[in-house]
Amino acid sequence: MERRRVLNLNELELERVRAHGGEGEVDFRRVFDADAFEGPWSFVDYAVLAPGVSIGRHTHGANEELYLILEGRGTMHRDGEDFPVRAGDVVLNRKHGTHGLVNDSDAPLRLFVVEVRADAPGRADG
Repeated sequence: MERRRVLNLNELELERVRAHGGEGEVDFRRVFDADAFEGPWSFVDYAVLAPGVSIGRHTHGANEELYLILEGRGTMHRDGEDFPVRAGDVVLNRKHGTHGLVNDSDAPLRLFVVEVRADAPGRADG
């Protein structure tokens, strides 16, 4: 049976998880996992961080992630640097990099996290 290719974010049931040892619990849903794709995608996650909640700082292996901020604002940590993020920002987290995100505002922060295997066969570096 083919899995749904179209989902509505407003209809997703979210679960509460502690993300990489961060503060508080993130409302979370894995929208698509690796089985949904034919290419080197690992997953697409949807997350909502309430004020004061964070995705803890963590380091990846041979994969890259995009954080696409849909709504709200916060502070991103990436490879030793902290900087503000807001709706519309797309942050690239390179392989072997360290990153985290905190919602230090007074409103929810919604985002997609997209992970791709950077060591996939046929990938051309450069």
